[in-house]
Amino acid sequence: MVDVAVEAGISPETLRKIETGRVATPSFSTIAAIVTVLGLSLDEVWVSVVDPTQPVRLAATSASRRRIA
Repeated sequence: MVDVAVEAGISPETLRKIETGRVATPSFSTIAAIVTVLGLSLDEVWVSVVDPTQPVRLAATSASRRRIA
């Protein structure tokens, strides 16, 4: 988690707060940075927000697999 936060340009504490819901409305730029580091698509994330039954697919990069694993 620390690696993701640092690569996204935010503090690990901020990422923890987002994950636990203590930051109810993170900025778009923060979410975009996290999504990019994780190798996700903003479009896919938005679809899953609008329809939680839709899964978010990871980009097929070794870097994203390494970060999430």
